[in-house]
Amino acid sequence: MSAEVTLPGGRRLRLAGGVGHPRPAAPATGRIAYAAAHVVADPTAENVPGAPAVLDWDRTLAFRHHLWSYGLGVAEAMDTAQRGMGLDHRATRELIRRSAAEARAVGGRIVAGVATDQLPAGPATLAQVTAAYREQFDDTVAAGARPVLMCSRHLAAAARGPEDYLRVYDELLSASDTPVVLHWLGPMFDPALSGYWGSTDLDLAADTVVELLKLHAGKVDGIKVSLLDAGREIALRRRLPAGVRLYTGDDFHYPELIRGDEQGHSDALLGVFAAIAPAAAAALAALDGGDLAAYDAIFAPTVPLARHLFAAPTWNYKTGIVFLAWLTGHQDHFTMVGGLQSGRSPAHLATLLTLAEAAGLLPDAELAAARARALFTVAGVPQ
Repeated sequence: MSAEVTLPGGRRLRLAGGVGHPRPAAPATGRIAYAAAHVVADPTAENVPGAPAVLDWDRTLAFRHHLWSYGLGVAEAMDTAQRGMGLDHRATRELIRRSAAEARAVGGRIVAGVATDQLPAGPATLAQVTAAYREQFDDTVAAGARPVLMCSRHLAAAARGPEDYLRVYDELLSASDTPVVLHWLGPMFDPALSGYWGSTDLDLAADTVVELLKLHAGKVDGIKVSLLDAGREIALRRRLPAGVRLYTGDDFHYPELIRGDEQGHSDALLGVFAAIAPAAAAALAALDGGDLAAYDAIFAPTVPLARHLFAAPTWNYKTGIVFLAWLTGHQDHFTMVGGLQSGRSPAHLATLLTLAEAAGLLPDAELAAARARALFTVAGVPQ
């Protein structure tokens, strides 16, 4: 079989296949690392825009086992799983329940998103937002996953200033009997979250976050920050109370943030880790062993891929995540809930294919080539 593909524009690309990284004997110890996992749609179902999500549960859960097998934790039901972009509340609740059960069975680490997306679109009061958060929080704890208090579109619309955010989060954290992870997702990931924490001035927003963390440090395991701004993340990291982790969600600068400096480091909760799990596990193992040269060398070719994957419009990165999962054999189709497979162009996906090949992330060259040829043929690129 041929491992050649004709890309849009007529260039021929020959795939050589992945360099391969062994599965680690145990998870990394120097850093906590979660991969935000996507969901696998049922390709026979009516997964069109606006329709309820129908998942292929076997493939969805198998992908989580893949991540656990490389020593990574699973960040469940986050934006990578299409929260707010096709994954409805009914499917989300079942996803968390099933994934948490699988995590218990294998001793895998899991956190899961808690939001307010069961509320109807449109205005909501702060009391309704808090009650919606509490409902999902209780469901997630009952399932056996650590809650991640995700940013809420409803709260962003309802809040009139920092004091409203502090009021809602104070009530939630005061009632919690388990440490939680907070969540700061920038507007490049979701424009509806512009001004979260009460200000579009990110310095003022960070002040509100720090105030909240100082009030509830004992209830917060850490905060995931996805602002794609390494300097701002480091500045916030240095202000955190003792014992509160910074989980980087920066898919542009993760190697330097996880590596850290003389004043600390970031742990990880990253969508890109779902696409580069073998490389991420190998890099973290090298870091544990003090081999910084190997750490840098393993991560280096993944960064151009990550920057392309999360290029504007950033919220469509999920399409690339699923495209790579298809090319690497984790699912048998390129179909997504909400029809989001149309979120990236053939030209964008061709560049992603090229970068995945350069990073050694395609374990079966012939399989990846056959699937890429099929996609580009349908897109009008003769093979």
